[in-house]
Amino acid sequence: MSQGSSHQGIVVGTDGSAPAQAAVWWAAREAVMRHVPLTIVHVLAALPVAASSLGWPASRVPEEILKIQEAEGRDFIADATLTARKSAGDHHIDITGEMFIGAPVAALAQLSEDAQMVVVGSRGRSARHRRLLGSVSAGLLHHGHCPVAVVPDEEESPEIGRLPVLVGIDGSAASELATSIAFDEASWRGVDLVALHVWSDADMSSLPSFETSAQLQVAGECLAERLAGWQEKYPDVTVHRIIRYDRPAQQLLDESVRSQLVVVGSHGRGGFAGMLLGSVSTAISQEAGVPVIVARQR
Repeated sequence: MSQGSSHQGIVVGTDGSAPAQAAVWWAAREAVMRHVPLTIVHVLAALPVAASSLGWPASRVPEEILKIQEAEGRDFIADATLTARKSAGDHHIDITGEMFIGAPVAALAQLSEDAQMVVVGSRGRSARHRRLLGSVSAGLLHHGHCPVAVVPDEEESPEIGRLPVLVGIDGSAASELATSIAFDEASWRGVDLVALHVWSDADMSSLPSFETSAQLQVAGECLAERLAGWQEKYPDVTVHRIIRYDRPAQQLLDESVRSQLVVVGSHGRGGFAGMLLGSVSTAISQEAGVPVIVARQR
């Protein structure tokens, strides 16, 4: 794998698939909003595995096969670069392309160590050609060292740009980072922010009363407390608070259909209905019809 590069901006993975192109298009716009460079990465995925599947020893991949894959990778990067420039429009961003040899998750996870965000498609090309970006996105949700954006291959409606940003809040450290990202995204996009807090019976076990009104009041106070400082920092962002009960993944998915972007933490405190956002964030990133940012941190 190539070494020595520094990626302080947005890194996006491409494999030439439609979801990867969608990820590049979204990543370029994100780079424009953040005023940072964009690095387009293609990984010649697990060559020993490919060789083994064809009956070759892992150490003896025919040179012509490697050359074909390298040429194909250069084409993927060239196509993705054209897509990124179209997405950026009149806005200038620095765009570079890099190729790596190795496992896609390991390569992108390493690049995530000094990137602001890594962007991937929700799924990739046929496994007959290379590893699915679905597996790559899932791997990055567990091993990335910066926020990971998962972009679906969905055609955007003309009005999606007016829809709000949705953030799941549970009071954990990961949730705090998600809140920070969500306010930034809403401010850059000039849209409202919907803050969703999901409570469960376990959250209220210390309350003397289990009446629904008391539970809702506590949940509302928790959400207000978590938002107070952020609303002062971002007076341009209108915030809508939503309190729901149980099933956080489903609640987020239900609300995502009225949003242009979902932001969640990589794991929670357990109180977001047991939100080990390893499970919730994975479910959201795989099933949401809009981009999802999972707030992983170093």
